[in-house]
Amino acid sequence: MTTLEKKSERIFSIPWWVSGLIPLLAIGLMFVIYAYGNPLALFTADLPPVEDLTFERVKVVNGGFEVTVFNGAPEPVTVAQVLVDEAYWQFTANPSPTLPRMGRAYLSIPYPWVENEPNEITLITSTGTTFSGEVPIATPTPTPGVREFLAYGLLGIYVGVVPVGLGMLWYPAMRKMERKWLGAILALTVGLLVFLFVDTVLEAFEVAAELPGVFQGVPLVLFAALVAWFILLAVGARRGKTGVDDPAKRAFYLALLIAIGIGLHNLGEGLAIGAAFALGEAALGAFLVIGFMLHNVTEGIGIVAPLVRKDDQVGPRLHTFIGLTLVAGLPAVFGAWVGGFAFSPILATLFLGIGAGAIWQVIVEVAALLKNYAEKEGESLFSWLNLGGFLAGLLVMYLTAFLVK
Repeated sequence: MTTLEKKSERIFSIPWWVSGLIPLLAIGLMFVIYAYGNPLALFTADLPPVEDLTFERVKVVNGGFEVTVFNGAPEPVTVAQVLVDEAYWQFTANPSPTLPRMGRAYLSIPYPWVENEPNEITLITSTGTTFSGEVPIATPTPTPGVREFLAYGLLGIYVGVVPVGLGMLWYPAMRKMERKWLGAILALTVGLLVFLFVDTVLEAFEVAAELPGVFQGVPLVLFAALVAWFILLAVGARRGKTGVDDPAKRAFYLALLIAIGIGLHNLGEGLAIGAAFALGEAALGAFLVIGFMLHNVTEGIGIVAPLVRKDDQVGPRLHTFIGLTLVAGLPAVFGAWVGGFAFSPILATLFLGIGAGAIWQVIVEVAALLKNYAEKEGESLFSWLNLGGFLAGLLVMYLTAFLVK
């Protein structure tokens, strides 16, 4: 054995944990050199600091505003002055007007706001950079209490639980339909799910755009959607290995999957409507609630569509429908509470991303069931009847969305 081979053998005989530790030490040394040696000083010496303040929440309280701001810049940022409606105004900052990187400050601004009038708040940093936020309509921000808690909970029930339950009332009529018409109902379900998927993705991107750049809102949406999709794929694969051949169990699994996807979407709707009421943007709240109710009735039809089987003379029991209704509708209650009392853009982004991934997998599952229906009838998956059902699902969701938008 040559000397080189002996040295090579000694290197590869090092314990695995030592060989894994060496690259980590090298990376740590590199970061130390970069942090303390400042090799980029030549390039950054004459550049102004990068500042990035984000308005996370503006609360309207008795006697003024309470503003939460987040520093997403690489360096500390100092809030030097505050303008309200283009007039300089006094303020106090907790814990300090200087925000460290990834730090928050809570600004208290005493201001004689007038109810139902808009206000603009502008922060001026020590470098003269300005960042603005707005109060669309000045109305007191709700504070958590028993009365408010119940009110927002009922709001979620009105827009989530009630319409889903009303949609399920079509189940007896669906049981009397021929198989080809049941296929059309499944196609309608695919249409409404496609609409919900697009609506959820766009809403997630809209909320993500309000996040500080450091959180990378759009990638966060996509990664959350992918993770949710992969988890459902793993659950489906695990379920396939268990050898579940009972048609009733397969039908319930698909109905539950649809209810979960719709529930995650309703969570986003609850966040939106709760935040709208809290910010005073829903002055015509009754009209908004009616719009959401009509928009969500179709979801109940989509949930129960897989439960309609010609070989089942009894059908699911009442508790099955109640459970599916709660799975699909109750997230709207939770969303209304979060949106009304503690709206968080990053949580909303995550929930909406997860909802998009779940809805996509539901679309795949329902499309597979629709294909199975078509094969049993000797029809094409893309028959005129199925196409009409799909377009009807899109059209119904699109038209009822007008009442919400």
